[in-house]
Amino acid sequence: MAARAIHHLDLWVDDFATAGDEWSWLLGHLDWEADLSWDSGRSWAHPDGTYLFMESSTDQVGAHDRMRAGVNHIAFTVETRDVLDRMRAESSGHGWHELFADRFPHAGGEEHTALYLESSEGFEVEIVVEP
Repeated sequence: MAARAIHHLDLWVDDFATAGDEWSWLLGHLDWEADLSWDSGRSWAHPDGTYLFMESSTDQVGAHDRMRAGVNHIAFTVETRDVLDRMRAESSGHGWHELFADRFPHAGGEEHTALYLESSEGFEVEIVVEP
């Protein structure tokens, strides 16, 4: 088996209860499964072995701002446009705000089919159709 490109991601959030619900919905659509849970955090595992950890930490300083230096967004893939459309239809009911809605599904260019979402804490995700 080839090595994974990423072992894990670790996100620090201000409001763990809200963020946990938002990300659980999103990751569930992307085949990630809930893994570990503790008072201030949770993790999900992808079938390829990659993990995503989310937690609130007393070491955290300031709120997340994707426009400052650091990670701007995380991009995930789905296999079909149907999955993308279903996620778009459900996203606002799960705390996500659609970015670039006026250019959906080609905000990234005519040859790029994707949905751009922002969580209540300002984390941006891009969901790309890659058959």
